[in-house]
Amino acid sequence: MATQESSHSLALTDAERKQIAADFRKAVNMSHESLKKWLASDDSKRVGYKSDGGQSVGHQSGERIVKLLETLSGNLDEDDFQHMRKVVGYVHRHMAQGTSKHDVATSDWRYSLMNWGHDPLEERR
Repeated sequence: MATQESSHSLALTDAERKQIAADFRKAVNMSHESLKKWLASDDSKRVGYKSDGGQSVGHQSGERIVKLLETLSGNLDEDDFQHMRKVVGYVHRHMAQGTSKHDVATSDWRYSLMNWGHDPLEERR
């Protein structure tokens, strides 16, 4: 009987890598410099889900995104592309949820998105 492998265990094709990279560039609208500066802020460290009470998942992801933005595309591995996919999914889901706050600029919703490299108030770069 043949077993079906998980899509995460299969190597990505060049076309899939290109699509993931394009989607990532659309989702992440902060430069690595602005994201790095944001991640150093108290608001960045305050928001997000903290599984162990320490650093939030989004803050950890933001640190990885900074590294991804600084890495030449030819030097990315399968795990990098999987994380890029995760970032795209997070940004799309949370943008679709929106926020009920009147002041989006200081909302935890925006701050969480910014930890993932997306500032909903920024123009597309």
